[in-house]
Amino acid sequence: MRVAVTGANGLLGAEAVRLLLGRHQVLALGRGPSRLGPGPYAWAEADLGDGRSAAAALLDFRAEAVLHAGAMTDVDACERDPEAAWSVNAGGSEQVARACRALRARLVAVSTDYVFDGEDGPYGEEAVPNPRGVYARTKRVGEEAALLLAPDGAVARVSSVYSGRPGAKGTFATQVVERLSRGEPVRAFSDQRVSPTLAANGAAMLLELLLETSFRGAIHASGATALDRVDFAGRVARRFGLRGEIVPVRTAEARLAAPRPLRGGLRVERAAAMLRTQPLSVEEQLDRFHAEWLARGG
Repeated sequence: MRVAVTGANGLLGAEAVRLLLGRHQVLALGRGPSRLGPGPYAWAEADLGDGRSAAAALLDFRAEAVLHAGAMTDVDACERDPEAAWSVNAGGSEQVARACRALRARLVAVSTDYVFDGEDGPYGEEAVPNPRGVYARTKRVGEEAALLLAPDGAVARVSSVYSGRPGAKGTFATQVVERLSRGEPVRAFSDQRVSPTLAANGAAMLLELLLETSFRGAIHASGATALDRVDFAGRVARRFGLRGEIVPVRTAEARLAAPRPLRGGLRVERAAAMLRTQPLSVEEQLDRFHAEWLARGG
C-alpha cells in the first residue's frame, strides 16, 4: 500500500515512518530536509502552511492512506502568530483532507487533548471540545476539516508526546533526564494534568487505526495514565535512578503566552477495546523510554 506521513521530522511522524519501512511504499513529508536518516522511503519537502505543496506531493504519490501528523505544535508561538498557526493547523489539515478526498484515500489526522478546556478531565471521546488559545482552536478546526472533507477519515488525539530515540526533539521528559543528570533542578507544573504518550506506542496505535480499521470519528490514542507533571517528572527520575530537585510551580507563575488546559488528559477505553496495540501505562512507557535512551548512548 502507498502510505504517506506528514510531519515526518516530528516525534510521531518519524516513529510512524520507521514502523512502515519494509512493509509499504512510504512517502515522508516534512519541512526542510529529512532528519530520518537513510531508508527505503521517498521524501517530499512540504509546507503545510502554503496551501499547496503537501497536497501536490500526496496527489503525485497517489497515496492510499495518509497519517497526518504535521502541525505547528509550539503552543506559545501559535499564540504570538495566529496567522501562521491557522495556515498550518487549520489550512494544512484542509489541504491534506482535500487531497485525500480527491484520492479516495484513508486519513487519520493527529490532534491533541488541548481541544478540551481542562475543567474536568481526563476526557473521553464523548466530551464536547471547548478549546482555549490559538493552538487549541486551530487544532480543533483541523479536526473538523479531516472529518468533514475526507470521505474516510478519523481523528486521533494524543497528549504530551515524548521519545528517547536518537535525533528526536527535546521534550519535558528528556529535559527531566538531562537536567537531573547535570545536577540541575527541574521545574514542573503541579496544576497541569496530562496523559504522557511515548511516541513509539502512539505511532503504532495510529498506524493500526489507519491501516487495519475503518473507524471514523474521534479516538484517543495517548498513554493510559493521566497525572500531573510533578508526578511524571518524579517517575522519570526514579526510572532513571536520578536524584535531584523537582520544583513544583503553578502555570500562572510561568506567565506563558498561551493558556493550558489544567485538569486535562485523555481516557483511552475506546482504543483499548478496539486496537491490538494497547495504550501503555506510564510505568510501561518509561521502561521503553529508558531502553530507547540507553540505545542512543544516553
